[in-house]
Amino acid sequence: MARAAGAALVGVVLALAPNAAHASTIYPPVDSCTTSPASITAGGTLSFSCAERTFGADEPVTITVTGQDGANTSFAMVHLGISTGSTTRTSDANGALGDVRIVLPATASGVYNIAAISRSSAGGTASASITGADGLPRTGGDSGQLVGVWVGGGALVLAGAVVLVALAVRRRRDRNDL
Repeated sequence: MARAAGAALVGVVLALAPNAAHASTIYPPVDSCTTSPASITAGGTLSFSCAERTFGADEPVTITVTGQDGANTSFAMVHLGISTGSTTRTSDANGALGDVRIVLPATASGVYNIAAISRSSAGGTASASITGADGLPRTGGDSGQLVGVWVGGGALVLAGAVVLVALAVRRRRDRNDL
């Protein structure tokens, strides 16, 4: 009888083992999350969203933004004072994440990576590139700022020349006096 109970227990465990595998993590397809627009100027607002079946139905989804000055990233006017900005939203009944408005800081530069994950899903990522509003940065100085340097340098060269001429004249007089 003990043998029959043991065999029945092993049979039940083996029958239920595949059900544990069905409760595993959701692995959505590549590019299931997007940003719009993909290129934006510093201080601009972009939308981040994920397609259906990226997450489980009606579950909390954590959205994280990583980039330069990520502490000043805000989500729909909520300022976050941490090194990497994040917020939590809820997926819809189809497992999709609707548009999340993300306001990048005015000092933004480079690339911002945005990731969304949940308890049951590996989630998805997207990125946004920061483009310069004014083209290339202005480098160097204005030539008008260098006028004082040129005048001062010229005065020093002229003073050096006067000293050399005075020394040459003095040496010549000293030789003639001998």
